[in-house]
Amino acid sequence: MSDKPTVSVLGTGIMGAAMARNLCRAGLDVRVWNRTREKAEPLAADGARVAATPAEAVEGADVVLTMLYDGRTVLDTLREAAPALRPGTVWAQCTTAGTDLVGDLAAFARQHGLVFYDAPVLGTRQPAEAGQLTVLAAGPQEGRATLAPVFGAVGAKTVWTGDDGASGSASRLKLVANSWVLAATAATGEVLALARALGVDPQGFFDLIEGGPLDMGYLRAKAALVLDGKLSPASFAVTTAEKDARLIVQAGEHGGVRLDVAAAAAERFARAAAQGHADEDMAAAYFASFDEKGA
Repeated sequence: MSDKPTVSVLGTGIMGAAMARNLCRAGLDVRVWNRTREKAEPLAADGARVAATPAEAVEGADVVLTMLYDGRTVLDTLREAAPALRPGTVWAQCTTAGTDLVGDLAAFARQHGLVFYDAPVLGTRQPAEAGQLTVLAAGPQEGRATLAPVFGAVGAKTVWTGDDGASGSASRLKLVANSWVLAATAATGEVLALARALGVDPQGFFDLIEGGPLDMGYLRAKAALVLDGKLSPASFAVTTAEKDARLIVQAGEHGGVRLDVAAAAAERFARAAAQGHADEDMAAAYFASFDEKGA
């Protein structure tokens, strides 16, 4: 293998497409696959080879990178790819899959002789497109040199959480980080909804907290998407946010803690999706404060 590994990217949604494009820009040989082929085809213009099946995408790859909807989708896709997977292939599992399925994914890797890395990423559309994601990774030392140009192309930094991907240490850290992100998103929507209900200009609230410990760039960014009506294209979609919120609640239950805010956020995202905002930015959880007519 050269110092520029051949990389197969399975899943070219918001995040996967941006990551694949940056891998191409870094000069790597990139193959891409997506269940809906139309989402993968634009990457051909960036130099990626668009595959018809997961098996075709992974054939001869040094690194397989999965960025799909959830852990079950990852497992189903890798099973389709299994006939073409080579023992010794490095697998960077970047999907936010929660904690329950990491063991199953690692077991699949052992069964097929893959070098498994639990490697979710922190960031949304804009940092993904800029190659500025933070990669949270756990896995053995032996494959890290192979992964270095891959993680270097998609991220600004890599945070190593351990040497055993099967432990799920990276996925656990990702859920903790996402619990804060989703709570802040839900709170932003409620602040704007309450301001509307009370006839308060949101700018008055922003002026009130400006420069103090309650001020936050994330709050202002998400609020602007709602106030300016710029919820599409999504940086992180409502449906994905709901999925992640439910993974967080589930992980908390298994750890013996009750996460009321995460549970409420999941329901807000579900209501917003039901109102027709499923594919919009997760800031559209704002609309869950109103019935459909009011929204």
